[in-house]
Amino acid sequence: MKRWLSLAFALSLGVVAFLSGCSGSSPEKVRIGEVTRSLFYAPQYVAIEKGFFKDAGLEVELTTLWGGDKTMTALLSDGVDIALVGSETSIYVHQQGATDPVVNFAQLTQTDGTFLVSRKQIAGFTWDQVKGKDYLGQRPGGMPQMVGEFVLKKNGIDPKQDVNMLQNIDYANIPGAFASGTGDFVQLFEPQASQFEQEGVGHVVASFGKESGTVPYTSYMAKKSYIDKHKDVIQKFTSAIYKAQQWVAAHSPEETAQVIAPYFQDVKPEILTSSVKRYLEQGSYATDPTLGEQAWNNLQDIMQEAGVLKERADYAKLVDTSFAQAAKEGK
Repeated sequence: MKRWLSLAFALSLGVVAFLSGCSGSSPEKVRIGEVTRSLFYAPQYVAIEKGFFKDAGLEVELTTLWGGDKTMTALLSDGVDIALVGSETSIYVHQQGATDPVVNFAQLTQTDGTFLVSRKQIAGFTWDQVKGKDYLGQRPGGMPQMVGEFVLKKNGIDPKQDVNMLQNIDYANIPGAFASGTGDFVQLFEPQASQFEQEGVGHVVASFGKESGTVPYTSYMAKKSYIDKHKDVIQKFTSAIYKAQQWVAAHSPEETAQVIAPYFQDVKPEILTSSVKRYLEQGSYATDPTLGEQAWNNLQDIMQEAGVLKERADYAKLVDTSFAQAAKEGK
């Protein structure tokens, strides 16, 4: 009888331990809001598809919000926990006097991701060739447009005087407008730039990423209150992103394109591969999540040049690199 009781007691302990283990291993849900769906964000999709978030104990819910304003509204209203959007949006929130600042904790991309596409093929392109032309720009105040204007000015071109800047078309409709005949030049992300080249619609003549230098173009950010309450989640998240960044850096464009293909079902495999290759070659994908102070200052130089920066934002207040550092140390 005692033997059976001992066995029953042991079994009950085993069940309790099993149930406790199951409870402890239950993944924590994290809601991500990405500003757009872009292969510029390849490491993020790799982190999902390769199970890096899952391995870290996180269940990720990804929503594409299609616009910086919408993404920041979702973050501030607790519609998402973490936003993937241009770092300039955190500065805009700061300028509006937010009491709960939005803090950048992990950088995903470190250059501009757009390319200048010409309707005509131009051998030996020089920037003065855009003077007097119809230039299909991006949304005012957004990073693509600010970087575009910064690069034009850097090359001696006044975007308000020397080109006919067209900005009356919604972001999602810009490629279609160019394809239908609007504009002599257009600023486009991949894979649209490569697709237009393949279709003969346009020709890539310059890279804004190469021209503008290192900037925190797209970063993960969250409200400071969320970070303070969920440091373990932020650390797990950042470590998973770092693992994905390292994976992309160590693998071929073909391998990365294959992994992220489910997110771009309308894009041909060879276009995905060439686009990833182009971004890798110009160092657009950050190889670790650290958002450096020099890149932060470069961002503010671009914003100041665009006339949207009221005052310089304190790096120490709006950037937290501790999670990136811990991720690199394997914590």
